[in-house]
Amino acid sequence: MPDHIPAEALRRFMTGIYEAAGVPAADAALVAGLMTEADLIGADGHGVFRLAQYVRRMRAGGMNPRATPRIVEERPASALIDGDNGLGHLATTMAAHTAIAKARSQGVAWCGVRHGNHAGPASLYARMVMEAGMIGLYLAVGSANHLPPWGGLELLLSTNPIAVAVPAGEEPPIILDMATTVAAYGKVKVKAQRGEPMPEGWMIDKQGQPLTDPKRAGEGLLLPIGGYKGYGLALIFGLLAGTLNGAAMGRDVVDFNADDTTVTNTGQAILAIDLAAFGDPGEFRRRVDGLAREIRGSARLPGVDRIFLPGEQSAATRARRAAEGVPIPPPLRTQLDTLADELGAPRLGA
Repeated sequence: MPDHIPAEALRRFMTGIYEAAGVPAADAALVAGLMTEADLIGADGHGVFRLAQYVRRMRAGGMNPRATPRIVEERPASALIDGDNGLGHLATTMAAHTAIAKARSQGVAWCGVRHGNHAGPASLYARMVMEAGMIGLYLAVGSANHLPPWGGLELLLSTNPIAVAVPAGEEPPIILDMATTVAAYGKVKVKAQRGEPMPEGWMIDKQGQPLTDPKRAGEGLLLPIGGYKGYGLALIFGLLAGTLNGAAMGRDVVDFNADDTTVTNTGQAILAIDLAAFGDPGEFRRRVDGLAREIRGSARLPGVDRIFLPGEQSAATRARRAAEGVPIPPPLRTQLDTLADELGAPRLGA
């Protein structure tokens, strides 16, 4: 059975690990906070699960623990940020804050990132924009290629996710966060660590047969959402978040799950839309409320208890884990204890 760790204890633990690995205190706290939030909302493949991998990459030279992200191209409604090969959360947070500031004066703003790294769940950054009273959109190039072009065998594309966060009034915000594959690869890694099989439909082998053993994932291909349509979305999102920024796409993408030393040059993009640029923000929020109620109250198929809107189940998970703690399975707990001992940092819950 997993241990349930209070979110604050998890955040303190990760902050201490990062500081022990040479990350400046302010950066360590920022990244640890975002990773804790990932665990709270149920994005288990993007929170503390990734800690040992990030630290391993920093210690092997593949990632810069003392990075200084900076703006390298800028116009009134856009910016390109170079992440200095640091923890991906740093450059992507900078992109979100820059987009918010620019959208306040320009109405909309687009910020791209190059030389970044894996930055956790997409919704974190769309929500940053939403919490500033705007609509936020986030795109990214995944950190390893697991998706072939439609009808092909060569892994030239990744899970390339999208997140969109839309503020409401009295109703909860609408927050979509999805990969362009049926399952994100982080979910495959979580299944492997827990010794659980994958459902059919996540992956196939190179003969086109279902692959359900996550420990054989390196032999398989992730399946796109909606067949060829998902392949098309993965390509377009990668062009916008990667190629446009001078970040990696196609054969240039480095598998950061298998390679700890090569710079990944991961790309992301954030769009901020100021509600006030399109009318009365209060009226927009009321209309979102009305639509949410229409959808939730609409006729259901037999056996369906409730129609959910995007983000509602993550919000419920967050409320539950905030009260009960974040579940840490025994294999992950062992990995974290080993990491803490290697760095001379306090163990989780110590």
